[in-house]
Amino acid sequence: MNAVPLRKDEIFATPSKDQKAQDQEEGAPLLPVTKEGAPVTTALKLPFGLKLPEPRAAFETAWPPLAGIGGFLALWALLAPLVQTSLGALPGPGDVWSAFLALIEEYQAARVTAAESVAAGYAFTGPPTFIDQIVTSLETVAAGFLLATVVAVPLGLVAGMSRRVNAAINPIVQIMRPVSPLAWLPIVTMVVSASMVSDDPSLPKAFVISAVVVMLCSLWPTLINTAIGTASIDKDLIAVGRVLRLGWFARLTRLVLPSSLPYIFTGMRLSLGTGWMVLIAAEMLSQNPGLGKFVWDEFQNGSEKSLARIMVAVVVIGLIGFALDRVMMAMQAFVSRNRTV
Repeated sequence: MNAVPLRKDEIFATPSKDQKAQDQEEGAPLLPVTKEGAPVTTALKLPFGLKLPEPRAAFETAWPPLAGIGGFLALWALLAPLVQTSLGALPGPGDVWSAFLALIEEYQAARVTAAESVAAGYAFTGPPTFIDQIVTSLETVAAGFLLATVVAVPLGLVAGMSRRVNAAINPIVQIMRPVSPLAWLPIVTMVVSASMVSDDPSLPKAFVISAVVVMLCSLWPTLINTAIGTASIDKDLIAVGRVLRLGWFARLTRLVLPSSLPYIFTGMRLSLGTGWMVLIAAEMLSQNPGLGKFVWDEFQNGSEKSLARIMVAVVVIGLIGFALDRVMMAMQAFVSRNRTV
């Protein structure tokens, strides 16, 4: 049998359109293939340019904190029965979870009672539930944090851009920064009580007192970090601004503010954490509504369930503080993702 020789153009000839259609009908892969023959998969597109992590990388990132939390819960469950208090043994994770579910049931029952009262034409006058106290604390810390940011960021920018302003306010900042919220609380209480003399104020007096205390104690980290970030801008950028004859406001918005954003957000994260801690202490001592008052009321109650309910409040306070910090980190990443300076 004689072999028929093949020409070079027959070996490397490209298939025609009819041949391609026939190959697809016979089961050729529809996905694009690599040189090794593996299909190419397209990545899932997420909004804002976010990307899903690789499964192995996600596992390597997730397992250490999960293992740490699991070990902490196991150690807590083992050691809690050994710690005796005046109200009994320290509650373990199971007791705290049961107390949390009971607080949720109390909130749901209170909502049903409030709806019935409103339907009957009466105002609901029951005590605030645990969820209501959480909402009140979040509203108060948000108001105090916003006030602190509005004061600290502009003042820090001016102090960072002017050595004379920095030298003028630096002694005041260093003296006022270490003052405890316990020292501010009676002063703020007397000032606000003397200022708000209306019988029906637009904001509750207790809310204003707590918000002002939060502001006075949380504005310093933002002020200091903003001033440091503004003063540490690359001198070449300042020289470029002078060459372009940028005005003070244009230099502030185009050069200074974008370059100091990481410092500003670092200060805001520290201020928010400080404000959250200060708020709980202020609510506890001044008996203003919020989680701090909830903890103090449960301590004064002294029932069998009080210790577990206090532990629920402690865990919730920590989780909210962690969530607030993550929110600030996400805001920083979102604002800084398109920085060009």
